[in-house]
Amino acid sequence: MSKPASTPFIHTLINDLGAAAMLPNIMLGEELGLYRAMADGQPVTAQTLATRTGCNARLLREWLNAHAASGYMQHNDEHFSLDEQQAQALAHEDSATYIAGGTQAIASMVLDKDKLVAAMRGDGGLAWGDHHACMFGGVERLFRPGYRNHLVGSWLPALEGVVDKLHAGALVADIGCGLGTSTLLMAEAFAASHFDGIDYHAPSVATAVQRARDSGLTERVRFTQASAKDYPGRDYDLVCFFDCLHDLGDPVGAARHAWQALKPGGTLLLVEPFSNDRLDDNLNPVGRLFYAVSTFLCTPNSLSQEVGLGLGAQAGEARIRGVLEAAGFSHMRRACETPFNLILEARK
Repeated sequence: MSKPASTPFIHTLINDLGAAAMLPNIMLGEELGLYRAMADGQPVTAQTLATRTGCNARLLREWLNAHAASGYMQHNDEHFSLDEQQAQALAHEDSATYIAGGTQAIASMVLDKDKLVAAMRGDGGLAWGDHHACMFGGVERLFRPGYRNHLVGSWLPALEGVVDKLHAGALVADIGCGLGTSTLLMAEAFAASHFDGIDYHAPSVATAVQRARDSGLTERVRFTQASAKDYPGRDYDLVCFFDCLHDLGDPVGAARHAWQALKPGGTLLLVEPFSNDRLDDNLNPVGRLFYAVSTFLCTPNSLSQEVGLGLGAQAGEARIRGVLEAAGFSHMRRACETPFNLILEARK
């Protein structure tokens, strides 16, 4: 029997299998502090890294070899090192390109596979709160570097007149605030303003409340468990949705409630995953990641709720604008963008 010919598709699939196998290896490196122990860029052997971290040298050698084979590290014989780009992505949590912590979210997709099988064979719904617990922290750690590096420095300044209001003393609602990262970042930057973080997931709200206490911000920050359509606040200067509007079953209803909660002249800040309007224009590494994650997280969550619009993480600006128009907003623009996010502004 002749040997089957190798094909480009098989090469692609083997490459993807290897990439998938590297994700738990990244989780190991992140949790055990291996990348941080190599963050200075100096070459180390497996034994040196074992001494620094208290880990098994033989397993570390295999782990290092896997990274070298993946192009995640530099190597010279028995010595391995991280270059600057690799260190920024794997070791430095304050870096805008830090990605290692987000592998927790991908792990939840594997752990929740059977739940997605049931959803696929049923009504498509899988609620956010029904995922494995590692998803909540993983999603927050995936988004946190972008928020830390762009929210206060570029996204808010791109909005018309908003930073001046925040410095003078504004009232802000952060809808779908999760563990509170975005809310607390804004509160730390604008000491004259008050912030309401809203999320329907009780465990996330509890974590956010504790973080506010730990940060000494409870006089100006309040976290409340409520849905995006029934929180009680009014007369907000700014209402924010960070990477969550597309997850909602009724994004039109949520945006309409935000319109009603804003004071005249108030601003809606909408941060969504970067997406073009056509599938063909999203066939790239970023689109691939977001479509894959949306299959397990974003779209099933929407389908689990009333209306179940199912926008998905790659809805695109045109569909998002349609949602805002249906909710009553008439003044909209793209304020700025990153390779991972669209930042849209709407005014009442």
